[in-house]
Amino acid sequence: MSEATTADDQPRGDGRYAGFWLRAVAVLIDGLITGVAVFVVSFVIGFAIGFSSATSGGDPVTAQVVSGLIGQGIAVIGTWLYFALLESSSMQATLGKKAMGLIVVDVDGRRISFGRATGRYFAKILSFAILLIGYFMAGWTKRKQALHDMIASTLVIRV
Repeated sequence: MSEATTADDQPRGDGRYAGFWLRAVAVLIDGLITGVAVFVVSFVIGFAIGFSSATSGGDPVTAQVVSGLIGQGIAVIGTWLYFALLESSSMQATLGKKAMGLIVVDVDGRRISFGRATGRYFAKILSFAILLIGYFMAGWTKRKQALHDMIASTLVIRV
């Protein structure tokens, strides 16, 4: 038993492990936030590239491809930074997790580093790639960990 857990294997303090449904709602909130932000930024950049291409006589297909690639880059980098920066901050949660009363901690109950938050974010690719089973694991594992939590040695707890 680590020093951050009690005899019944719950995190120190009033926090309890966050189950699948609380986490799912938090993901929906975060998806809405990041989706709107990425859409707005990508739209503005895409419009600027299209306008520049049209006024300079550039190839519209090339402009469309470039704008699509930039949009995808913004989506990947933007969502990574959103999750990693917020979960490693003193808030210890994204806005969706905060709204649901959840925080992310390491297995000893401490705030996670930006590096660990980054690893956790990219480990979600594996959770997704295996037909979402990695996410569903939060519903039946002892400490309510999804696969990406196990990989990053993190817990999501209620506060």
